[in-house]
Amino acid sequence: MSFHRNQSARATVFCTSLGLLLIPFVAAARAQAPAAEAAKTASDDNAQAARFAKFAKVMTGATLVGHFTETGSDEINPRTERYELKTVKHVEDDRWLFEARITYGEHDVTVPLTLPVKWAGDTPVITVDKMGIPGLGFYTARVMIYADHYAGFWSGADHGGHLFGVIERAEENNE
Repeated sequence: MSFHRNQSARATVFCTSLGLLLIPFVAAARAQAPAAEAAKTASDDNAQAARFAKFAKVMTGATLVGHFTETGSDEINPRTERYELKTVKHVEDDRWLFEARITYGEHDVTVPLTLPVKWAGDTPVITVDKMGIPGLGFYTARVMIYADHYAGFWSGADHGGHLFGVIERAEENNE
Protein backbone atom coordinates (compact mmCIF):
# COMPACT_ATOMS: atom_id res chain seq x y z
CA MET A 1 0.00 0.00 0.00
CA SER A 2 2.80 2.42 0.80
CA PHE A 3 4.28 1.69 -2.66
CA HIS A 4 1.11 2.94 -4.36
CA ARG A 5 0.80 5.91 -2.02
CA ASN A 6 4.45 6.80 -2.66
CA GLN A 7 3.96 6.43 -6.43
CA SER A 8 0.83 8.59 -6.28
CA ALA A 9 2.69 11.26 -4.33
CA ARG A 10 5.51 11.25 -6.88
CA ALA A 11 3.01 11.60 -9.72
CA THR A 12 1.36 14.53 -7.95
CA VAL A 13 4.72 16.25 -7.40
CA PHE A 14 5.71 15.58 -11.02
CA CYS A 15 2.46 17.00 -12.43
CA THR A 16 2.64 20.02 -10.14
CA SER A 17 6.27 20.68 -11.09
CA LEU A 18 5.49 20.26 -14.79
CA GLY A 19 2.56 22.67 -14.46
CA LEU A 20 4.74 25.23 -12.70
CA LEU A 21 7.40 24.89 -15.39
CA LEU A 22 4.85 25.43 -18.17
CA ILE A 23 3.25 28.58 -16.70
CA PRO A 24 5.78 30.99 -18.26
CA PHE A 25 5.36 29.34 -21.67
CA VAL A 26 1.55 29.47 -21.50
CA ALA A 27 1.69 33.09 -20.37
CA ALA A 28 4.07 33.97 -23.22
CA ALA A 29 1.81 32.21 -25.75
CA ARG A 30 -1.20 34.11 -24.45
CA ALA A 31 0.71 37.39 -24.67
CA GLN A 32 1.72 36.62 -28.26
CA ALA A 33 -1.84 35.72 -29.35
CA PRO A 34 -3.06 39.35 -29.61
CA ALA A 35 0.10 40.30 -31.52
CA ALA A 36 -0.39 37.37 -33.90
CA GLU A 37 -4.06 38.31 -34.36
CA ALA A 38 -3.08 41.92 -35.07
CA ALA A 39 -0.51 40.76 -37.63
CA LYS A 40 -3.12 38.51 -39.29
CA THR A 41 -5.61 41.40 -39.41
CA ALA A 42 -2.97 43.68 -40.96
CA SER A 43 -2.12 40.96 -43.48
CA ASP A 44 -5.83 40.50 -44.33
CA ASP A 45 -6.23 44.28 -44.70
CA ASN A 46 -3.22 44.41 -47.04
CA ALA A 47 -4.59 41.52 -49.11
CA GLN A 48 -7.98 43.24 -49.34
CA ALA A 49 -6.38 46.54 -50.36
CA ALA A 50 -4.43 44.70 -53.08
CA ARG A 51 -7.62 42.96 -54.33
CA PHE A 52 -9.50 46.26 -54.38
CA ALA A 53 -6.69 48.07 -56.26
CA LYS A 54 -6.43 45.27 -58.83
CA PHE A 55 -10.21 45.17 -59.37
CA ALA A 56 -10.42 48.94 -59.87
CA LYS A 57 -7.47 48.89 -62.30
CA VAL A 58 -8.75 45.91 -64.30
CA MET A 59 -12.32 47.20 -64.58
CA THR A 60 -11.68 50.91 -65.23
CA GLY A 61 -11.80 51.47 -68.98
CA ALA A 62 -12.82 47.86 -69.63
CA THR A 63 -15.71 46.70 -71.77
CA LEU A 64 -17.73 43.60 -70.91
CA VAL A 65 -18.84 42.10 -74.20
CA GLY A 66 -21.12 39.11 -74.17
CA HIS A 67 -24.56 37.64 -74.30
CA PHE A 68 -27.62 37.08 -72.20
CA THR A 69 -30.41 34.54 -72.26
CA GLU A 70 -34.00 34.63 -71.08
CA THR A 71 -35.22 31.56 -69.26
CA GLY A 72 -38.36 30.19 -70.90
CA SER A 73 -37.91 32.27 -74.04
CA ASP A 74 -38.44 30.80 -77.50
CA GLU A 75 -35.31 32.65 -78.58
CA ILE A 76 -32.67 30.03 -79.39
CA ASN A 77 -29.63 32.28 -79.70
CA PRO A 78 -28.39 34.40 -76.80
CA ARG A 79 -28.70 38.15 -77.39
CA THR A 80 -25.75 40.53 -77.27
CA GLU A 81 -24.95 42.89 -74.43
CA ARG A 82 -22.19 45.40 -73.79
CA TYR A 83 -21.10 47.22 -70.66
CA GLU A 84 -18.55 50.00 -71.25
CA LEU A 85 -17.00 50.96 -67.93
CA LYS A 86 -15.56 54.46 -67.80
CA THR A 87 -14.43 54.22 -64.18
CA VAL A 88 -14.78 51.74 -61.36
CA LYS A 89 -13.75 52.79 -57.88
CA HIS A 90 -14.26 51.66 -54.32
CA VAL A 91 -16.59 53.93 -52.36
CA GLU A 92 -16.87 52.26 -48.92
CA ASP A 93 -17.46 48.84 -47.36
CA ASP A 94 -18.70 46.59 -50.21
CA ARG A 95 -19.93 49.51 -52.37
CA TRP A 96 -18.30 50.36 -55.70
CA LEU A 97 -19.11 53.16 -58.13
CA PHE A 98 -19.35 51.98 -61.75
CA GLU A 99 -19.73 54.70 -64.39
CA ALA A 100 -21.18 52.54 -67.15
CA ARG A 101 -22.74 52.62 -70.57
CA ILE A 102 -25.12 49.66 -70.81
CA THR A 103 -26.21 48.45 -74.23
CA TYR A 104 -28.55 45.54 -74.96
CA GLY A 105 -31.52 45.09 -77.26
CA GLU A 106 -33.08 48.53 -77.86
CA HIS A 107 -31.53 49.94 -74.68
CA ASP A 108 -28.50 52.23 -74.56
CA VAL A 109 -28.02 54.16 -71.31
CA THR A 110 -25.09 55.71 -69.49
CA VAL A 111 -25.48 55.74 -65.72
CA PRO A 112 -23.47 55.91 -62.51
CA LEU A 113 -24.22 52.78 -60.49
CA THR A 114 -23.22 52.15 -56.91
CA LEU A 115 -23.07 48.37 -56.73
CA PRO A 116 -22.28 45.94 -53.93
CA VAL A 117 -19.29 43.74 -54.72
CA LYS A 118 -18.81 40.70 -52.50
CA TRP A 119 -15.69 38.55 -52.54
CA ALA A 120 -15.49 34.78 -52.83
CA GLY A 121 -11.83 34.46 -51.92
CA ASP A 122 -10.04 36.40 -54.67
CA THR A 123 -13.10 36.51 -56.95
CA PRO A 124 -15.36 39.57 -57.07
CA VAL A 125 -19.11 38.98 -57.39
CA ILE A 126 -21.36 41.93 -58.26
CA THR A 127 -24.42 41.39 -56.09
CA VAL A 128 -27.61 43.39 -56.55
CA ASP A 129 -31.12 42.77 -55.23
CA LYS A 130 -34.13 44.52 -56.80
CA MET A 131 -31.99 47.51 -57.68
CA GLY A 132 -33.44 50.26 -59.84
CA ILE A 133 -31.42 51.21 -62.90
CA PRO A 134 -32.62 54.47 -64.51
CA GLY A 135 -34.20 53.82 -67.90
CA LEU A 136 -34.02 50.03 -67.53
CA GLY A 137 -36.05 48.89 -64.52
CA PHE A 138 -35.38 46.87 -61.39
CA TYR A 139 -32.92 43.99 -61.40
CA THR A 140 -31.45 41.29 -59.23
CA ALA A 141 -28.14 39.78 -60.31
CA ARG A 142 -25.08 37.83 -59.30
CA VAL A 143 -22.20 38.38 -61.70
CA MET A 144 -18.83 36.74 -61.11
CA ILE A 145 -15.69 38.32 -62.58
CA TYR A 146 -12.75 35.98 -63.16
CA ALA A 147 -9.85 35.54 -65.62
CA ASP A 148 -11.07 38.14 -68.13
CA HIS A 149 -14.57 36.65 -68.17
CA TYR A 150 -17.86 37.37 -66.50
CA ALA A 151 -20.81 35.06 -65.90
CA GLY A 152 -23.92 35.05 -63.81
CA PHE A 153 -27.63 35.15 -63.30
CA TRP A 154 -30.02 38.09 -63.69
CA SER A 155 -33.72 38.71 -63.19
CA GLY A 156 -36.05 41.60 -63.88
CA ALA A 157 -39.69 42.16 -62.95
CA ASP A 158 -41.07 39.07 -64.70
CA HIS A 159 -38.15 37.43 -66.48
CA GLY A 160 -34.55 36.40 -65.98
CA GLY A 161 -31.74 34.31 -67.35
CA HIS A 162 -27.98 34.01 -67.66
CA LEU A 163 -25.31 36.43 -68.80
CA PHE A 164 -21.75 35.72 -69.83
CA GLY A 165 -18.91 37.14 -71.85
CA VAL A 166 -15.36 38.43 -71.94
CA ILE A 167 -13.70 41.50 -70.49
CA GLU A 168 -11.80 43.57 -73.02
CA ARG A 169 -9.22 46.00 -71.69
CA ALA A 170 -8.95 49.63 -72.78
CA GLU A 171 -5.62 48.88 -74.53
CA GLU A 172 -7.25 46.05 -76.49
CA ASN A 173 -10.16 48.32 -77.48
CA ASN A 174 -7.78 50.92 -78.94
CA GLU A 175 -5.90 48.52 -81.19
